[in-house]
Amino acid sequence: MTTSRTVTSKPIAAPAAGNKLPWSPLLALSTAAFMGILTEALPAGVLPEMARDLSVSESAAGQMLTIYAIATGVSAIPLIAATSAWGRKQLLLVAVATFAIANVVTATSSSYTLIMAFRLLAGIAAAAVWAELVGYARRLAPAHLQGRAISVTMAGVPLALALGIPVGTFLGGLFGWRLTFGLVAAISGLLLFWIGLSVPAAPGQKAGQREPILQALRLPGVVAVLFTVAAYVLAHNVLYTYISTFLDEYDMGGRRDVVLLVFGIASVVSILVTGALVDRKLRTLTIGSAALFVIAAVLLAVAARSDLVVFASMILWGLGWGGVTTLLQTAVTDAGGDRGQALLVTTWNSFMAGGGAVGGILLAVLGPTSFPFGVLALMIPVLLVVVLARRHAFPAQRPNLH
Repeated sequence: MTTSRTVTSKPIAAPAAGNKLPWSPLLALSTAAFMGILTEALPAGVLPEMARDLSVSESAAGQMLTIYAIATGVSAIPLIAATSAWGRKQLLLVAVATFAIANVVTATSSSYTLIMAFRLLAGIAAAAVWAELVGYARRLAPAHLQGRAISVTMAGVPLALALGIPVGTFLGGLFGWRLTFGLVAAISGLLLFWIGLSVPAAPGQKAGQREPILQALRLPGVVAVLFTVAAYVLAHNVLYTYISTFLDEYDMGGRRDVVLLVFGIASVVSILVTGALVDRKLRTLTIGSAALFVIAAVLLAVAARSDLVVFASMILWGLGWGGVTTLLQTAVTDAGGDRGQALLVTTWNSFMAGGGAVGGILLAVLGPTSFPFGVLALMIPVLLVVVLARRHAFPAQRPNLH
């Protein structure tokens, strides 16, 4: 097993020439990421209403996010292995179709059990999406723009949280959560046509080309990046999954949509900054991301009864979170190639699920005021690891991968 940091992969299509990015396929892939996260996280914005209509507790409704993320995390590595010979475009189309079906069921069913079953299937489909996006982005772009291509493709993740969830929350308040899920299903259907027309076909791998995914853990820097992913995602989801409950505790539940919109705008700013600088400032941006989330958690822990402090915290949190998907995707792929990406899918979604579960425990045992302290317990080690792992995981100068 080599420990070289040089990552090679067979191209799926001729890369774009010069300084140009292939915008239509990249944006279609970004929309697939958007739909995957929106399908997963939309219940967070309408959690009280869903719980009431389905006659379950808010903690039980929160597990709609948990089961989706568990399915993605647990299925990622075996699914990648089982579908490695499939055409990559075919796999994406099947996954997006599954999102559409799952959202139709959520929009129309009154059965909590049935909704949970289809969210589990959607979570498995998401594992296929996450496994493909970064590889497509890197191979479609010129070598010197691959970080930016990843940023464009993965921008769908924070945009879903930044804009999709607040808009979904607003629409849920106006028209009900069921119509909101119906609209998400319709958009997924339109996305199928876009992918079909725009994204180039890509062959699967032959049996002899497959490398053991878990052996990527031996590569320098991979474990440090995966720890950062695990703790950061867990911290984010402890708070984000139950943000409605947290705001209710401080009499801001009626302003949920505004709070989430502020978070979203800050996240969009972060996405733009990250996209422009990720190829040159990966380490600096990652340190800044973690530091901003730590400061936001401190403010929420000590002064959340002030509306001004809550909004300031949302801005700092959004600035920290918006670009983190691109930063960590780029870092793990630099360190471990496509196999590192597969490990990230499992880690990210397993700890996203953990956020719903841990947040539910904190809510039941200590109440919603405990969430910022849980975030701090996770994010301070993240900040230390990012600062100290300067040689391989988060180097000042990104390795030459080409």
